[in-house]
Amino acid sequence: MNKRPLMKLSIDKSLCGVCGGIGEFFGISSFSVRLLFIITPGSLLIYIILANTLPDSPPSLYLE
Repeated sequence: MNKRPLMKLSIDKSLCGVCGGIGEFFGISSFSVRLLFIITPGSLLIYIILANTLPDSPPSLYLE
C-alpha cells in the first residue's frame, strides 16, 4: 500500500499536476490517467475540483 498522500506533482504536470499525482499514487503512467480524463464524460468537473483541493507536492531538489 502506498503511504504517500495524494497530491499534485510539480515535476510531472501538463496543466496543474493532478494526473501526475494520481498516476504516482496508484503506480500507473500519468499518460494513461490523462487518457482516462479525456475519454470519461464529465471528468472536466472532477479535474477542476481536484486541481483546487489537492495540496501541492513539496519542492523537489530536481530541476523542473
